[in-house]
Amino acid sequence: MRQPAHGGNLAWAAALAGCPPAAILDFSASISPLGPPNSAIAAIQSQIGNLRHYPDPNYSELRFALSHFHQLPSEWILPGNGSAELLTLVGRELAQLAATVVMTPAFGDYYRTLAAYNAQLLEFPVDLGFEGDLSLIVDKAENLKDIGLLLNNPHNPTGKLFLRESILPYLEQFALVVVDEAFMDFLPPDEEQSLIALVQEYDNLVVLRSLTKFYSLPGLRLGYAIAHPDRLSRWQLWRDPWPVNTLAAAAAIAALQDREFQEQTWLWLPSARTQLLQGLAAIPGLKPKNSAANFLLIESKQSILQLQQQLLKHHQILIRDCLSFKELGDRFFRVAVRTQVDNQRLLTALHSVMSAE
Repeated sequence: MRQPAHGGNLAWAAALAGCPPAAILDFSASISPLGPPNSAIAAIQSQIGNLRHYPDPNYSELRFALSHFHQLPSEWILPGNGSAELLTLVGRELAQLAATVVMTPAFGDYYRTLAAYNAQLLEFPVDLGFEGDLSLIVDKAENLKDIGLLLNNPHNPTGKLFLRESILPYLEQFALVVVDEAFMDFLPPDEEQSLIALVQEYDNLVVLRSLTKFYSLPGLRLGYAIAHPDRLSRWQLWRDPWPVNTLAAAAAIAALQDREFQEQTWLWLPSARTQLLQGLAAIPGLKPKNSAANFLLIESKQSILQLQQQLLKHHQILIRDCLSFKELGDRFFRVAVRTQVDNQRLLTALHSVMSAE
């Protein structure tokens, strides 16, 4: 079976480990271990009888819930079949420009969507960040106003959080700025650096959000874009009808209203992440990086493929190799932050495998 480019492929992991998929402890997908919320499960159950009907093609109730959540008019919001579907629409939009700047290492789906529409790509290392010299871009294009910028914040896979103020100048310089905030909701409101509040001021800004990671609903496939209504109306014409199913829409509406679950997550993550970071740093041969998200990037002295296979075969634990991030190679891996019991099991297994080398 082919090795997956994304995390969370339990069928592949189980085949390698020689066990049922349910026996795999998955650290490869950055999904909260606290969900799905009971409110979302109850909402799904309440909608079983409506499966005989098509969803509302305008998703009026879902857009209203998102509108209330973000304090934006609903016409500025477009739900989608996960952020992956919306990234495909973004790729078609960016391909109309002379080129698109991507901060690397970058999420693999960025390359997929840009390649699908033959978009010109310009890569910049994330270490340069927003302090980097943009003259290199000018050297490749006559006018920045015909260049797009695609980035994620917090950054995947490093977990780096860019300050809102560091991104603002680029809204004036680039033709289109797309900010993927798939992990932003893991930061409490007083710490997040979202650009959602600025979308109405800049018609060249698109913000993508995912509801699957924070609320542990990746199987439902649900995300949304926030952008100028004219842009979103154009995207509607490009895609298939009914991209969001009835159960996903109901779960999203309930989850957005679940303040208790949100507060629980914001309270849980910082201490759990710190404990995991410290535990990893104490293992010889591992160097974890600080992160603002619910995952950690770790540099290893040994080959990750070997480490990944040993963890699967002997401990039924799946970590995310970073081979799909070409700048990182086989000396980096990524793990999600899970419960204290799960995190300790990972640390014990890693210590055993690393010390055996």
